[in-house]
Amino acid sequence: MHLYNTLIAFFQNGGIFMYPIAVVLSIGLGIALERWFYLETVRGDNRKTWKKLLPSLASRDLKSARQIAADSKAAIAQILSYGFERFSVTPQRDAVELAMEEGLMEALPKLERRTHYIATLANIATLLGLLGTIIGLIQAFTAVANVDPAEKADLLSASISVAMNTTAFGLMAAIPLLLMHAWLQSKTTEVIDALEMASVKLLNSMTGSTQQA
Repeated sequence: MHLYNTLIAFFQNGGIFMYPIAVVLSIGLGIALERWFYLETVRGDNRKTWKKLLPSLASRDLKSARQIAADSKAAIAQILSYGFERFSVTPQRDAVELAMEEGLMEALPKLERRTHYIATLANIATLLGLLGTIIGLIQAFTAVANVDPAEKADLLSASISVAMNTTAFGLMAAIPLLLMHAWLQSKTTEVIDALEMASVKLLNSMTGSTQQA
């Protein structure tokens, strides 16, 4: 209970700039949660589809693999479908590779969407904290301008302490947002690497089936 009261007092003493910082933090956390859920869903769907595709690719049964990809809505299936479609027109490896790269380029915006906003919001939270502190200091110095010199030091130190709350809260909001941004970028990179790996495996399977033919 004491901790709760301390946090409430800290927030209330920070002034009006504490509220926009709290809004920025809430938006950033909402975006991070949505991106995490989306990336986990994409990764799970990709794994399920890849497990279905792997036996067909291992046996170079491209017809069966193409049907599995066509029936799936996973990102990995959509990218590989580009390769299957191009392979049905021309068996050249470069042409198939370019087709799947096109599919990957279409998938990238969906994977990276809104993630960069989290870093921007972290910077905004920091700047709002600094702005709140500066305005608080200006108000503090203005308030003590006509105060009795004996009371000026105590009043000024108390006002500065309150003004620094916004900087502290801005940093408290920015640090976790930056950590979440880096973490989500890492997860996005893992998904992209998995998609590229699947594309290479499909190319090798196609090349092998062409040579056998």
